[in-house]
Amino acid sequence: MSDLLGLGQSGISAYANALAVIGNNVANANTPGYTRRGVTLQQNIAADATQAYYTARTEFGGVLAVNVTRATDSYRTAAARGAASEAGYASAHTTWLSNAETALNDTTTGVGQSATAFFNAGNQLAADPGNSGSRQQFLASLDQAAASFRTTAGALADTSTGIANAAETSVHTVNSDLDALDRVNASLVHQVDGSSAQADLMDQRDQLIDDLSNHVGLSVHIEGNGTATVSLANSPIQLTAGLGNDASVAGARFALTAGANGTLSLQAVSVGSAQAVSAPGGELGGLIDSASTVADRRNSLNVMATNFINAVNGWQAAGVTPAGTSGAPLLAGTDAASMKITTSDPTTIASGLSGGAANGNLLNLSSLRGAAGVEQSWAGMVTDQGQMVAAAKSANTAAASASESANTARDAGSAVDLNTEAANMIRYQQAYNGAAKVIQVAKDTMQAIFQLF
Repeated sequence: MSDLLGLGQSGISAYANALAVIGNNVANANTPGYTRRGVTLQQNIAADATQAYYTARTEFGGVLAVNVTRATDSYRTAAARGAASEAGYASAHTTWLSNAETALNDTTTGVGQSATAFFNAGNQLAADPGNSGSRQQFLASLDQAAASFRTTAGALADTSTGIANAAETSVHTVNSDLDALDRVNASLVHQVDGSSAQADLMDQRDQLIDDLSNHVGLSVHIEGNGTATVSLANSPIQLTAGLGNDASVAGARFALTAGANGTLSLQAVSVGSAQAVSAPGGELGGLIDSASTVADRRNSLNVMATNFINAVNGWQAAGVTPAGTSGAPLLAGTDAASMKITTSDPTTIASGLSGGAANGNLLNLSSLRGAAGVEQSWAGMVTDQGQMVAAAKSANTAAASASESANTARDAGSAVDLNTEAANMIRYQQAYNGAAKVIQVAKDTMQAIFQLF
């Protein structure tokens, strides 16, 4: 009869644990990063007993809740993390290339149209070189062109600064997540296999790895005790600290360096060494590539500005002013950010040629326009940037869709379904009630036996 009580007690304990797990699932159905739990139940088979004649028999001791399991699929999880890395790259790349396109400002106040307005003002002045109003307009349009160069240079510099700040934030997040992952790994080593505490730590581990995957590409290996060994994708650089026999391995952390032209370089730093990381993937990879593109645009703008300064001043030097003096430089500066007009005096415009027509030099101004001129150079840069942005947006849309699909596939197996949990709750409640009924029957039977005496 005591065996009957033991059977009932084992059922009460096992099914109470199962109901607690279901309650935990329901309570955390909308908790980000929570993985559905389950309970493994098995027969409690006692050690073999021996009857007379040494005949072996098996005594059943009820049911046991062996461990708490997590509903995970390693293949789908790896696919979701890889897709998250690609989506992080595409999103950052698209955002900052679009910001660079905005900084180029191809409007009436932009470099291209301001340069066109300057040449048009030259044509207007050539028609009447003595017109003081046209001379003032010529200088005003040149001043506007110089201002457009400065504004564009400042906007691109601000874009570079924004990228660098975003990259610094991303690096800080990655390093913080890696520190947290090392702590979780250290805790997992001491957990009882199949316990609820171990499952909670595994959820924290996976959340940290998921966040890391958005920032950098990762290679992840889960050990038998649940700890994660994380390395940079396609690289031998290990990012988590070693445990056990590998305790001497120090996980690398990232350091970022910004160049004067806005380029970014990333290093993986561990004890006594630093390795350059050229393609980290994820958001960081997108930021580094965007910084390189913006640096190229800034360099192209500076070359364009230098060429424009030299061309305008060379044109001015080839002519003479109405007073017959050689033309002095109209523009000063060594790059786009420093370009400025040197005079507001309209009589200093070298509109004529020595011994020639009063508008002779103005008629030569159009020679500065051409394949190597500022207008065509600007148009080529803006067109190239627009094509890059269009391609980045398409890639971003595809990457975001792929990431969403991968997450949906992973969640299909690991997320909590309330209908399933409700069905399981009813099943375990009935089993619990059945175990309680066994105890009640044992009690009633024992009481009836006692009443016989």
